Amino acid sequence: MKKFNRCVLILGLLPAMFFLLISFNLAQSLKTPALPGGLKAYRGDRYFQVIPRIVPADSAITVRIISPFEKFPKPGYRYRFRYTPVGRYALQTGWKEAVAEESIPEDNVFEITRYFEGEQEHIIRIEEVDSENRVRQVGTFHLYSLKPDLFALRPYKGDFHLHSFRSDGHESPAYVAGACRRIGLDFAALTDHSNYAASLEAINAFKDLPVDLRLFPGEEIHPPENPVHFVSFGARESITDLIQRDEIAYRKEVQAIMDKLKSVSGGVDKYQYASSVWTFQKIREKGGLGIFAHPYWRPGNANFISYALVDYIIEKRIFDALELISGFGWSELQEVDVNNLQVNKYLEARARGLKLPVVGVSDSHGCEDSDQFGRYYTIVFSPTLELKDLIDSIKNERSVAVETPGGELPRAYGPFRLVNYAHFLLRYVFPLHDEMCFEEGRLMIEYAGGNQSVLERLQLLQGQVRKYYETVWAKETK
Repeated sequence: MKKFNRCVLILGLLPAMFFLLISFNLAQSLKTPALPGGLKAYRGDRYFQVIPRIVPADSAITVRIISPFEKFPKPGYRYRFRYTPVGRYALQTGWKEAVAEESIPEDNVFEITRYFEGEQEHIIRIEEVDSENRVRQVGTFHLYSLKPDLFALRPYKGDFHLHSFRSDGHESPAYVAGACRRIGLDFAALTDHSNYAASLEAINAFKDLPVDLRLFPGEEIHPPENPVHFVSFGARESITDLIQRDEIAYRKEVQAIMDKLKSVSGGVDKYQYASSVWTFQKIREKGGLGIFAHPYWRPGNANFISYALVDYIIEKRIFDALELISGFGWSELQEVDVNNLQVNKYLEARARGLKLPVVGVSDSHGCEDSDQFGRYYTIVFSPTLELKDLIDSIKNERSVAVETPGGELPRAYGPFRLVNYAHFLLRYVFPLHDEMCFEEGRLMIEYAGGNQSVLERLQLLQGQVRKYYETVWAKETK
């Protein structure tokens, strides 16, 4: 009888349980949708404007929090704010805890002046209090203070490793380029296998057009009998063509490098290492950045490159940048988490004192059917988007690699100072940046498909990210 009653009770609860499950799923589906790269804009950043939100460290700055949609002040209400330096770094101000302070908005604007100490994130919470002392949270706003060297730079999102149908990708070079802007990239290089001309095709497709995406030449290089994959970014000439035009000369030069090698570590193929030295040297000679691509890629039952060779290349630091985060699909990462191996190898090398500039790439072979395109990339902290500045910044370890596997939880890797800053940018600056890029990229794809009528609209969009950044960064202080 008890068993029967228990069954009846469970059956009676099923409709309620089903309703709760549906409600939970509905609530989940009603969350703010993510952008193509997996980022998401927070309510406070859509509903309010914060000017500025990146400020010079150790300075008193007035922040304006503007409400375009809600009227402030309201009759009968008072307002207060609570300030918190996230790192609790407050030697000068003596901050101990977030104490409520009065704020009187005028014409929908809250003006709050604080001394932003050190390099860290800061949080300002604004509260509205009615006549019965009931409190409503108006909004939570995030800012970041930077020391002068980093404050003078800007963060640029880019991808160094992409493929089109000129090798084993799915779309045309021009389509890939437009899709790069659509996902929020500031710069990119098409790097088809053994094909430098494809990157020039992408560049020429948008030459002299009013677009803000910077496109650079590139290729993925595969020297004969060498399993190492090399990404050439920005080189003036094709290294692949150099080899193919005169392979005899290539082999002679590699042999000369081998002859100069006194010894190599056990298990290292001398020719493969010498070929790698030659390739990176040639990329640099042609003005490019040489990237050691996916060192722990395992396409079958064994690593594509021997562990001994990977270790030796990293130890000797013959490359310009390590592909720390490689674009692998979610299902591939279930088999071998290549990025986890590469990140831990990087941490181990850094602990030994090695300087290792890093990049993140999508290695995308399709823009429309890929869960890696737009979710694996690099943030370079550079004075400009010029090639020389980007390369110099990366070589001087002013870049981080980013991954958002499965489109959830963006993560940055690299020097901690930059990762901490990137953590802020990914949540509170880049989402709106990416939205602005989306329409420009969509119109670029239309143009690549022959629709020249979009030029006028592209002209209107040009410079919108720059204008947005002018509100994000505080004006330079004397």
